[in-house]
Amino acid sequence: MRKDVIIFICAVVVGSALLAVRYYFDNGDIERLKSVAVENYEGEDLSSIDDFIENSIKGPQYVDRKDYKLKIKNTRKGDIAYSYDDILNNFRSYEKRVTLNCVVGWSVDILWKGVLVRDVIGGKENIPDGAKIIIFRSYDGYSTSLPIEYVMNNDIIMAHTINNTELPSERGFPFQLVAESKFGYKWIKWITEIEFSDDENFRGYWESRGYSNSGDLDKNFLEE
Repeated sequence: MRKDVIIFICAVVVGSALLAVRYYFDNGDIERLKSVAVENYEGEDLSSIDDFIENSIKGPQYVDRKDYKLKIKNTRKGDIAYSYDDILNNFRSYEKRVTLNCVVGWSVDILWKGVLVRDVIGGKENIPDGAKIIIFRSYDGYSTSLPIEYVMNNDIIMAHTINNTELPSERGFPFQLVAESKFGYKWIKWITEIEFSDDENFRGYWESRGYSNSGDLDKNFLEE
């Protein structure tokens, strides 16, 4: 057999073997391991994900990642809709340790990771004239609102990760609002809609039932 033919055959065999190896590592039956929740951050213990007490209005909601859309309504540019992947891939994520305080007396100290609300809504240039508040709505029909100044002047995030693991459905997947310095009823879970509004008389689910509209931790949670 001619030497050049032998070289050609060897090259084909080696090339095929390399392609097979690459295909295996790209598409082989490789099990993806779940992330592990952290229990300590900067030398201090964190609360466990299991320390939360379930008190949502309709129980845990289970949102399909593929079908999920976050609607941003009444912006200066019109209505906007993002998929779950749109948000994770197009907005920078930030990490911060914040304590959630419930009005009934329990609290959890958690490491949250998520996207800034002010980034998702498009910054101050996307706020329509006359808008005073931002209304948040949930998959289960829950709602609450916050002043635009609070959202724009603080690093308020919509969390997608909790203690280094993906936010579970029971905790608000795909997104929970981390409304720092506010009572837990402002920390809306399963967020599906964010709306600019000029209606300062709007009251969310618990606010319309006598809870303070501000939700500030340093004040009585009941409307006075």
